[in-house]
Amino acid sequence: MKKKVLAALMTGTMLISAAACSSAKSASDTVMGHNYEAACTEAGEIDSYVGYETTMPNYNEQGKDFNTEEYNTIKENGFVNVSQAPLSTFAADVDTGSYCNLRRMINGGWDLRNVASSIRTEEMVNYFDYKVEDTDKIFGVQYSIGECPWNPQNKLLILTMQANSEINVPSEGNNFVFLIDTSGSMNSQDKLPLVKESFKLLAGTLTSKDRVSVVTYAGAADTLLEGSNDYNAICKAIDSVSASGGTNGSGGIKAAYKCAEKNFIKNGNNRVIIASDGDMNLGITSQSGLVDLIKENKETGVFLTTLGYGTGNYSDANMESIADAGNGNYFYIDSIDEAERVLCEKLKQTTVTVAKDVKFQVEFNPAEVASYRQIGYENRQMSASDFNDDKKDGGEIGAGAQVTVCYELILKGSANDTGSDLKYQDTELNEKSKSGELCTVSVRYKAPTSDESTKIEYPLKDNGISNREDFNFICGVIETSMLIRNSDYKGNATFDSAYQLAKSGTNNNKYREEFCKLLTKLGADF
Repeated sequence: MKKKVLAALMTGTMLISAAACSSAKSASDTVMGHNYEAACTEAGEIDSYVGYETTMPNYNEQGKDFNTEEYNTIKENGFVNVSQAPLSTFAADVDTGSYCNLRRMINGGWDLRNVASSIRTEEMVNYFDYKVEDTDKIFGVQYSIGECPWNPQNKLLILTMQANSEINVPSEGNNFVFLIDTSGSMNSQDKLPLVKESFKLLAGTLTSKDRVSVVTYAGAADTLLEGSNDYNAICKAIDSVSASGGTNGSGGIKAAYKCAEKNFIKNGNNRVIIASDGDMNLGITSQSGLVDLIKENKETGVFLTTLGYGTGNYSDANMESIADAGNGNYFYIDSIDEAERVLCEKLKQTTVTVAKDVKFQVEFNPAEVASYRQIGYENRQMSASDFNDDKKDGGEIGAGAQVTVCYELILKGSANDTGSDLKYQDTELNEKSKSGELCTVSVRYKAPTSDESTKIEYPLKDNGISNREDFNFICGVIETSMLIRNSDYKGNATFDSAYQLAKSGTNNNKYREEFCKLLTKLGADF
C-alpha cells in the first residue's frame, strides 16, 4: 500500500497545555501507523500536541479508490493533577467540520479505523444545539455535573455557553467575498456543483444593504463580480465558473481580502468565505505558509469562513488551520441540506461575529477535584499566561452560537483518587477552597471592533444535571468519538451504550435522530 507524508512534524505546530518548554526530550506517538517526535513540557510530560500535515492512505469499501486526504494528528488530553496544574486554558471553537466529515465517511462506507485523526470531539459536540436559558448579557450559561457513563466512579462536567444573538450585531450590512476554488480537483459532483448551489442559497438571503463579490482561483485568481447586491448578477457570476488547472490558493486569498477591503462596510459584517477541497499546489502551499498569510490579512478587520467540500484529496488540515488563524470558523459541506443549515438556517451564527478572541480558563478547586481531563479542544490549548494577554488570539463566536465544554473529573477522595506523593502540596485550605465550588470558569472576549478584552466568571457547584436529554446525548457523542479514536480513556463505552445514551436524548430533534441513524451503521467493524 502506498504511503505519503507531506511534511514531518514541526515543533512550531505543537500545542502544549502546560507552560512553554524550556527543555525538551524525545517522545513519540503512533497515529494511523506513523510515528512522530514531539518535545516535552518542562515537567517532562506531554499533555497534548498537534502534528503537522499528514496524508493517510485509505480505500473505499470496494478497495479501489486511493485516498490522499490530509489531517493534523492529535494526541488526546490526559488526566491532569489539580495540585500540579489547577488551570485549564484554551481558545473557544465553534467549528463543526469534523462531524460532517465523519458523516460523509460513514455514509460512504469508510473503514473508520483509519481515520482517527479526523475526529475532533469538540466539533462533534458543538454541531448540535442545547438548551440554554435566555439572558440579557453577552453570554448565557447552562451546565450539568453527573456520573460519567463510561467510568461511573468519575464525574462529568458539561458546560454550554451561548452568545446573545441581539448584542453587538452589526446593522450596516454584509460585505461577503465568495472565494471559489475552480481548480481541476474541484471537478466532481460533490465539489464545484455543490459549491455553486451553496452560494446561491446564501445569495438568496441577502438584502439591499449587502454586497457580494465573487473571486475564483485555479492557476491564477480572477475577480468575476465586485460589491453587487443584484441577485441575478451574483448567480450569473457563480454559474459561469468551471473547474480546470492548478490550485493557487494563496493567490485567491490575497485577491479576496483585497476585494473585501475595497468594499469594506464600516460597522458592518465583512467576511471572506472560502469554498474549496483544501488541496493547494501552486503559490504558497505549506500549511504554515498559508496560516501566516491569513494572519497578515486578518488585521484588516475582515473575518473568515472556510467551507470544505469533496472526498479523496480533501485537506481538512488546511481548511481548519486557516480558519483558526483568520478570526474564522470552519464547516464541512457534504450535502445541499448542510449548506442550507450553515448558510441560511444559522446564517447569523456562522457569519456575524459578536465576540472575538474568546478564551476560557477553568480553575479547579483542589479541595473538591483531584484531577481532570478536558475532552476535546486539543488543538486549541493555550498556556495559562496567554489567558490575560490580549495579544494572544482566541476563537470567534457568532450571534446565537454555542460552545460546549466537557471535563471528566476525579473527585477528591473518590475511588480513582490516587492522592499526591508531593511533599509540600497538602497545605491548609483557605476559605474559598471550602466553598464547595468544583471550579470557576473564566471567559475573556473582545467586542468585534475592540482590542481590549472583558473578563467574566462563573463559579460552578455540583448541582446535578440541569437537562437530562442534553446530558445523555452529549455523552453518546463523546463515547462515539472515543470509540472511533480507540481512546485510552473510553472505559466501558460501546457503540451500543453510545446509541442508547444518544437515543434517550434526541428529544425529537431531526439532527440528533440523524446521528443515531449513523450509529446504527457502526459497530461491526470495530
